[in-house]
Amino acid sequence: MSRSVRGLLTVGLLLAVAGSVRAHGAALRGASESLAVPTWLFLATGGAVVGASFLLATFATDRAFVRRSHAAASRLGSIPALARTVLAPAVGVLGLVVVLAFGFGAPTESIPDAPKENLAVLVVWVGWWAGYVMSLYLVGNTWPALDPFRTISRVLPSLDYEYPAHVGAWPAVAGLLALVFVEVAFPLAEDPVALATAVTGYGVLTVAGAVVFGVEDWFGTADPVARAFEHYGRVAPLARDDDGITLRVPGAGLVDYDGMDDAGAVAFVVALVFATTYDGFVATPAWRSAAEAVAGAGVPGLVVYLGAYALGFLAFVATYRIAARLGRRTGDTYVAVVELARRFAPPLVAIAAGYHLAHYLGFFVSLSLPLWSALLAPTAPPAPQQFVLPSFFGAVAIAAILLGHLLAVWVAHAIGFETFPGRLQAVRAQYAFVVVMIAYTMLSLWIVTQPTVTPPLFPLL
Repeated sequence: MSRSVRGLLTVGLLLAVAGSVRAHGAALRGASESLAVPTWLFLATGGAVVGASFLLATFATDRAFVRRSHAAASRLGSIPALARTVLAPAVGVLGLVVVLAFGFGAPTESIPDAPKENLAVLVVWVGWWAGYVMSLYLVGNTWPALDPFRTISRVLPSLDYEYPAHVGAWPAVAGLLALVFVEVAFPLAEDPVALATAVTGYGVLTVAGAVVFGVEDWFGTADPVARAFEHYGRVAPLARDDDGITLRVPGAGLVDYDGMDDAGAVAFVVALVFATTYDGFVATPAWRSAAEAVAGAGVPGLVVYLGAYALGFLAFVATYRIAARLGRRTGDTYVAVVELARRFAPPLVAIAAGYHLAHYLGFFVSLSLPLWSALLAPTAPPAPQQFVLPSFFGAVAIAAILLGHLLAVWVAHAIGFETFPGRLQAVRAQYAFVVVMIAYTMLSLWIVTQPTVTPPLFPLL
């Protein structure tokens, strides 16, 4: 068989299995199996695991040991300049071209079947948002080199206006919340044209911001995607800089993170955790029942989704701020509440990474296996049922959530010892934050154990 025919069959098979792609919050977990134990006992056990890990961490009171645990690092080697400056940017721009070409080129009359027919949907949801994002917190952040909009911005003239310091990261907060809400409320995976339009709109806004304020200031502070990916990269055991690659302890990049320099930066981390939670919550039976009940009273579907989104985010922010206030009280410290909130925000990134892995690993593998099978055995493609999401991915999802929270507990413990001079003070200041982590754990576990349903009330407009 010729290479060109094999390539066509590969693409055809991959597009065929893409029929399972939907608005990705509703299609990640597959069919959930019934728990062998009561749900309340399962959730309580998960919360107890996180609580027990905190108790174990409190035995590590040797400040030098705690510091060594996250300061150890080894230089692995350098990154070829050609890969950083030419190859990676070219791959990013090519990916953008593919998304726009296949998105805008989709025939409008076949939109209901678009996931089966359009490569743009696969590149964005499977290749980028599922597969590539997982690489960030597993092997490090490569987005600065790959980001096509950063590459485009670098070749455009800049006005070099000074970025307003008082604005801080709030544009990134607004951008992240807007991007996630558009993805959830308007299922872009069902409409390649809408997906390409959303990508174009985001690109125009972020390139314009970079032209006005400069590439480094905009992408380092205000761009939501760049900021989220930079956070995720700090969870990884590999760190990249201009000098090369460094091997470090997972999560070590969060301990000494100096990027939480304003209230907007803290709110962004909370939004990162909330957005992933909301994305999963809208695919649960509980949300379906509640949303349909509210809509039955005459409330428009868009208002139902937007109201729950806004209230949920405000609840997450309020909960975290309360934890910071209680941490100041239990820690018996004069450190300001805003400073405590800033210092203990990075551990939440580990929670967000664990929840993302729980959401997307099975989704990514189940849609990637047909591609590899077609490449290795193009004359005998396996039966579709071989690619049903294996039940063991449910256990993997649970493990990912727990590991993310356990890593967050240890990072918070290390931060406590970096912040406070007294050992007991460092432990007591963490009490409220650990309670919040336990609550996040139980909520996340509850979501991943729920049967997946189609989000209600669509279309919203």
